[in-house]
Amino acid sequence: MRRFLVAAGVVAALAVAGCGTTTAQPLGDVKLSAAEAIQQTAQKADSIDSYSADIVLDFADPKGQKGTVQGSMLFQQKPTLASDVTLSQVSFGGQSVPGGLRVVLADEVAYVKMDLLKTLIGTDKPWVKIDLKQLGDAKAASQFLDQAQQIDLKTSVTLLTASKDVKAVGTESVNGVDTTHYAGSFPVEAAVLLLPKETQERVKGQLSQLKNVKFDAWIDGEGLPRKIGINGAEQGASFSATLLFKSFNEQLGIAAPPADQVGDLPKNMPVGG
Repeated sequence: MRRFLVAAGVVAALAVAGCGTTTAQPLGDVKLSAAEAIQQTAQKADSIDSYSADIVLDFADPKGQKGTVQGSMLFQQKPTLASDVTLSQVSFGGQSVPGGLRVVLADEVAYVKMDLLKTLIGTDKPWVKIDLKQLGDAKAASQFLDQAQQIDLKTSVTLLTASKDVKAVGTESVNGVDTTHYAGSFPVEAAVLLLPKETQERVKGQLSQLKNVKFDAWIDGEGLPRKIGINGAEQGASFSATLLFKSFNEQLGIAAPPADQVGDLPKNMPVGG
């Protein structure tokens, strides 16, 4: 299940970056060069403290088993890191997760709402709390937080600067907003090398099975992404993902569920791996 959330996080990271590198991008009435467009996007990334988006992810493993994830996410970077991911449909190999899955991350505590987990630990509470600061396995806690923090705009912009073939392919309206549609790709290995050393291994691990990632980005006149599609395939494995952005820099109200609805994860139950 964590892999599904990680995949959604990576998709979101790429999506918020929002543009390519080899063609001019119109921002309002100004025509920018490729380098200027990336710089403008990086500046926009700095100004986006929160966003909400709908998610659709389809994937298949080398054995031909297919999976689907559909849902929505709220992400807040400031004043503190917080997220709320609701996956209404999670299926793989013909099996679905009953009731879907919801994970709220706030104040370094994860709150999980999933019928299967509730049954597994034998609680009547709809939510299960995982205090990442008090886990005996510090590595597992670090990995969980790292995965949440991968939704980083600067990292995403840097990855996309490796694209050598992005181009404008038209103009379209997305949810009533006029956008320019860009299409391109980037080589994963080269893109990862552009990242700071402390983040290279983490990001490379998430994209390790892919050599190239194709993307489509619908960017509005302010340089903000309104819709993003990415896809890739390698050695029989494949994925296709779409994010539709609904808001930027709005008060999202991400908060822990009421205490009387939260049960504790048993101390001897592993959460890493």
